[in-house]
Amino acid sequence: MMGFKPSSLLILLLVFPFSVWMVSVSGTGNETIDIGAIIDLNSRAGKEHKVSLEIAVQKFNDHSRTHHISVHFRNASMDPIQAVFAADELVRGKQVKAIIGMNTWEEASLVAEVVAKRAEMVPVLSLAASSGKPESVQLQWPFLVQMAANSSEQVKCISAIIHSWSWRKVVVIYEDGLYGADAGMLGALSDSLEDIGVDIEYHLILPEFSSLSGDSERIVRGEVLKLLEKQSRVFIVLRSSELMAGFLFREAKEIGLMGRESVWLLADSVSDLLDSVGTSFALSVQGALGIKNHYVETTKPFQDFQTQFQKLFRSEFPDEDHSKPGIHALQAYDSMNTIAQAIMNLSKNNVVDSKSLLTRILSSNFTGLSGDVHFQHGARSQQVSIFRIVNVVGLKYKELGFWSSDHGFSDSLEAGSSSGGIQELSSLVNWPGELGRVPKGWAMPTYAKPLIIGVPGRTVFDKFVKVDWAKIPHKYTGFCICVFENVLEILKKNYIVNYDFKPYNGTYPDLVHFLANKTYDAIVGDITILAERSKDMDFTQPYVESGLTMIVPVKTDKSKKAWMFLKPFTRNMWVVTSAILFYTMFIIWFLEHQSNENFRGARRDQLGVALWFTFSSLFFAHKEELKSNYTKLVVIVWLFVVFVLTSSYQASLTSMLTVSRLEPSVTDIDWIRRTNAPVGCDGDSFVKDYLRNVLKLKNITIVGNQYDYPELLKNGSIKAAFLELPYAKLFLKEYNNDFTSAGVTYRFGGLGFAFQKGSPLARDFSEAILTLLENGTMQKLEEEWLGSSMTLVNNDTSVKTQSLSLSSFWGLYLLSGATSTICFLIFVCRLFLRKSRQHSQVQDENEPKTEQGARPASLMKTATFGHIDRLRSSEWELVSPSDTSEMFDASHPAEIQITTMN
Repeated sequence: MMGFKPSSLLILLLVFPFSVWMVSVSGTGNETIDIGAIIDLNSRAGKEHKVSLEIAVQKFNDHSRTHHISVHFRNASMDPIQAVFAADELVRGKQVKAIIGMNTWEEASLVAEVVAKRAEMVPVLSLAASSGKPESVQLQWPFLVQMAANSSEQVKCISAIIHSWSWRKVVVIYEDGLYGADAGMLGALSDSLEDIGVDIEYHLILPEFSSLSGDSERIVRGEVLKLLEKQSRVFIVLRSSELMAGFLFREAKEIGLMGRESVWLLADSVSDLLDSVGTSFALSVQGALGIKNHYVETTKPFQDFQTQFQKLFRSEFPDEDHSKPGIHALQAYDSMNTIAQAIMNLSKNNVVDSKSLLTRILSSNFTGLSGDVHFQHGARSQQVSIFRIVNVVGLKYKELGFWSSDHGFSDSLEAGSSSGGIQELSSLVNWPGELGRVPKGWAMPTYAKPLIIGVPGRTVFDKFVKVDWAKIPHKYTGFCICVFENVLEILKKNYIVNYDFKPYNGTYPDLVHFLANKTYDAIVGDITILAERSKDMDFTQPYVESGLTMIVPVKTDKSKKAWMFLKPFTRNMWVVTSAILFYTMFIIWFLEHQSNENFRGARRDQLGVALWFTFSSLFFAHKEELKSNYTKLVVIVWLFVVFVLTSSYQASLTSMLTVSRLEPSVTDIDWIRRTNAPVGCDGDSFVKDYLRNVLKLKNITIVGNQYDYPELLKNGSIKAAFLELPYAKLFLKEYNNDFTSAGVTYRFGGLGFAFQKGSPLARDFSEAILTLLENGTMQKLEEEWLGSSMTLVNNDTSVKTQSLSLSSFWGLYLLSGATSTICFLIFVCRLFLRKSRQHSQVQDENEPKTEQGARPASLMKTATFGHIDRLRSSEWELVSPSDTSEMFDASHPAEIQITTMN
C-alpha cells in the first residue's frame, strides 16, 4: 500500500461501480447473436453469398442498438459431406441461432438432418428449393425455410418452351450428387413433359466435377459422345456446376452438338452463371436459351445494394472479372434481412431463442430485392412466378421476353404488352449454327448419314410401289414413290432431305416392326395408318383414303331377266292398274256411245273402239274425237294418271336393269360366317389378322398376286376377296363388268408415310401432303398412276331398288276413279230427270187421241229422249218425225211412235 494516495483510492472507489454498471448495460443492450453460413467459396454463387451476407449484417449492426449479429462462415467446397460437418460444428460448437446457405437441395436436406439430431428448432434458411410439395418438407423438417422459389414453376416454364416449338423428344442432362439431389425436379419435369406428349429420350447423368480425375474426364467425354447416337437434339441442362457446365459445353461443341438443328435449354442454376462466366464458357454455348429468375433492377434499394456489392466484391475477390450481383446475391441478402427483421420483432424481450426466431421468420412479409418474402408451409410463396427468357449471343446474353405462371409468354411486363406463344419471339432468337429458322431439334439426315427409308419389296398391287430388282441400284416406281418425290420438292424450300431407299422383301407387319426398333428411319409405301402402329411411330397426313371392302362376282340369272318388265310394279299394283283402266274404258264408252258415231255399231265394234281408245291413251296416241264434256273431264284425269304411271315405270325399270347387272352374288359378311365360305386376301398385310380377329372369319385363302383374284373368284375357290379401298378401286376399274363390291366398308386411317416416334419430319411431310392435296397435284398423280375413275360402286343390298307398290299411288287412283264415278252419276241423273219430265208432257198431250180411237197403248211405245239410243232395225220402226234437231229441243219435245215390226 506504499505510495498509494488516499485521493487515488477515493477516485477508484467512485469510478469502479460506474464502470461495472457500464459493462453490465453494454453487455445486456448489445446481445450477440451467432448465425452460421454454409456456402461454397470456390464458386461464383458462394462468393456472392458471402459478400451479400456481410452487407446485410453490417447494415443491421449499424442500425441496431440492442443486438449484434456475428456470422460464422464455413466453406462446403461443393461437398455435401463437408456441409454436414460444418453444420454439426456450428450447432454444437458455436451454438448458432440459425444457419443460412446451402446452394443445393442435397446440402440443405443433409444439414436439416444434422440440426434435427443435434438441436431443437434451429432455423435453417436454405438458398435452394425443393421440387417436392412444401407440406411434405415442412412435416419432415418444420424448422427448414426455403428462401428460393419452388422449382415446379420453373419446370412449367421449361415445358411451355418445349411445347410452343413442338419439339417431341428431349435429352435431360444434370450433374449428379451423392444423394440424388435433383430427383424431385427431374420427376416433376418428366410428369410435365408427359402431359404435353413429349418423351425424354435419354438421361445424361454427369458425376460431380469435384470428383473428376484424368480417367473421369475420359469417362464423361465418352458419355457426351453417346448423345450422337440419339435422335433428339433438344438438350435440357437441369443442374450443373460452373466447371462441369464449361467442360460439357466444350465437349458438345467439339463433336458438333452445338451446330444447326440443335437446341440447348439451360435451367436457372446454369443460366445464372452467365452473369459471371468467362469468355470460353460463353463462346461454347452460343445460341442457347436460358431461364433466369426475374427481379427488378430499377428500384433505389437495388441500386444502393449494387453499389455496395460491387465495391466490396472487388476488394475481396479481385480475380473475378464481373462484379454485378445476381440472383444468388439477392437471395442471400434477403435471407439475412429476414433473420434481422425477426430479431427486431423480438427486441422487446431482449432474449433471442431459436424457437421464437423461427416463429418470427415464418411470419415474415416484406418485399426484398429478389421479390416478395412470404412463407407458406415453410416455403417461399409468390403470387406470380416470373422468369426471364434469355439467349446467349456473343460474350453475353440478350433478353427475349418473359414467362409468368399467369400469362404465359410476353415480350414485356408492362401493361398492354403482347402475350401468347413464344413463337412470336422466334425472330429474335440467335439459334445455334446461325440457323435462320426454328431448329427441328432432331438429328437431321446428311449426305454422310442419310435417312434410311424402308420400302416394301413385294406388293400385290404394283401400281402403288414397284421395285425393279434386276437393276443395280434398284429402281423404285409407283404412286407412293411419286408422292414422296413431290413432297421432297416442297421441302427443298427449307432444307434438303438426304435419303437412301432400302427394299424389304418381307411382310408389311415385319417392315413396320423394323421401323419401331429403329432399323429404319422411315417407311415410304402403301402403309395403312392403324391405331396399334401409331403407338410406336408417327404417321403423316394420309394421302389416300383407306378401308376394307368385300369384292364378289356379279350374279347372273337369265330366267328372271325374261320377266324383268313386270318388276317395276307389285302384283297388287298391276291388278289395281288394270281395274282402273277397264273401269275408265267403260265410263268413256257409256258417256260417248249415245252421241258419238265413233263409239256406235255392233257390240264388238263398240268394245274394240273403247279398248283401242283407252290403251292408245297410255301412249298419248288416241285420235278419236270426244263429244261429251263429261268424257273430256274423265280423259284429262286419266291422262294425268297415265303420265305419272309411265314415268314411274320407266324410271323403276331403268334402275332395276342397272342394279340387276351389278347385283352381287354374296350380299353380306354374315352369310360368309354362317356358311364358312372361303375368302381371299393379301397375306403380307394386316388384313389377314383383321379378318380372323375382328371379323371372325376362319376359312381364309392367301392370294399372292393381283392377277390371281379374278380366276379364284370366277371358279369359286373363294367366294369373296377382301381388299383395301385403294386396291379395290383399282381392281373394279379393270374388272367392273364381272365383279362388284358388297356389304359395308370398314374404314381405317388411310395410307401414309411412317417415321420414328417424335420425328419432326412427319409434321413437315404432313404439311407438304396437304399442299399437294390443296393445289390439285395429288389428284393428277392419282389419275396418272391409278386412272381417272377412282370411285367405288358400293352395292348395299339393303338399299336395292324395290318394286313400286299401291301405297305410293292409291291417291292417284282414287282421284281417277272418283272423277269417273262422279261424271257417270251426274250424267245418269240428268238423263233420267229429263226422261221423266218429257214423258209426263207427252202423256198430257196424247190423252184425247186415245179417246177418238187411236191405236191401243199396248201396241204403241212412246218415248221422248234428249239423246236417242241406237235401235235395232229388226225390232223397232221409227214412225214419228226424224228430225234430230227437233228431238233434242227441250221446248218442243218430239213425239216418236215406235211400233214393233213383228
